[in-house]
Amino acid sequence: MISYPSSKLPDFGASIFSVMSGLANEYKAINLSQGFPDFNCPESLMQLVTKYMHAGFNQYAPMAGMPQLREKISLKTERMYGYRPNPDTEVTVTTGATEALNAAITAMVKPGDEVVILEPSYDSYVPVIRLCGGSPIYVPLALPDFHVDWGLVKRRLSSRTRLIIINTPHNPTGAVMTKEDMDRLANLIDGTDIMVVSDEVYEHMVFDDKQHYSALQQPLLRERSFVISSFGKTYHTTGWKVGYAVAPPPLTNELRKMHQYITFCTATPFQLALADFMEEEAHYLNLPNFYQAKRDLFYDLLRNSRFEASPSSGTYFQLVKYDKVSDAYDLDFARHLTKEVGVAAIPVSAFYHDKTDHKYLRFCFAKSEDTLRAAGEKLAVL
Repeated sequence: MISYPSSKLPDFGASIFSVMSGLANEYKAINLSQGFPDFNCPESLMQLVTKYMHAGFNQYAPMAGMPQLREKISLKTERMYGYRPNPDTEVTVTTGATEALNAAITAMVKPGDEVVILEPSYDSYVPVIRLCGGSPIYVPLALPDFHVDWGLVKRRLSSRTRLIIINTPHNPTGAVMTKEDMDRLANLIDGTDIMVVSDEVYEHMVFDDKQHYSALQQPLLRERSFVISSFGKTYHTTGWKVGYAVAPPPLTNELRKMHQYITFCTATPFQLALADFMEEEAHYLNLPNFYQAKRDLFYDLLRNSRFEASPSSGTYFQLVKYDKVSDAYDLDFARHLTKEVGVAAIPVSAFYHDKTDHKYLRFCFAKSEDTLRAAGEKLAVL
């Protein structure tokens, strides 16, 4: 009889996103769980992809990314954040932001290292830390607005802390870090060897006239951060899996060592199409208004229901508190909503290592107006 090796991730199964999307498909529910749009990317962007495919750009791209795209990323970064990274030594195109996160964490974390995680947190961070032999150190965000308690972060640091992972705008809560937050973080790690992974994939989804403040805008953080971005989020192309990382040359060098053995490179025609389409600056500059209108519609649809919510400050997610509707555990309530009501959401306990339940669900409003209205009508009568 074969003796199969034990699992390297025994505590991890299928992600909650796969589970809830599968349930939504099974029960033909409106899927506001997994974070993807139900509308298409711009037609002209798709035409650019086919243009480059037919022109023969279907072989391996350079490992670091097509030079045209890295140059456009550099120029855009300067426009948005006042810093122009060197496209050859500080910009790397990756197969989605998830791969960039994996490469950055893998490059930094060795057995015995500690990594500070702010919870609730996106689910791809911790498995990579564990696979590297590191230990996640969990710091809860403070309710009700899910702000960072920097005093608590400071108390969780040790001589073994290698990384702090931040995410702004924040998935799943929609909270947005401020310049003051970035300055506090910089002060905490000044004089240490601690590095930062700044997950900024929702950088263009900040609402109510607020601004996204990037780690690239804080001089000390810029010198020791991997800043991760996503074309999938910005251009409604999550299925293309194109992201990128900006980091100083020593960190980029280490990230690329990992990247070349994870995926080596990213699809060539997508990169060339995105490089051309980035000339259309209005797309990402108008994205806050585009998604704020969807946020406001979904929020208004629930305003007179028994659900409670404060409008999301960023991302395309809305947290909704349901304790006046049910006292069920959030995963059980999410399943009930999917099966019996016909709307799928993500239970926020899935973003905590110990499955903490604060009676919140996360809904994705990156959907058409018709989809949001249909979901709102089902939820408003509960």
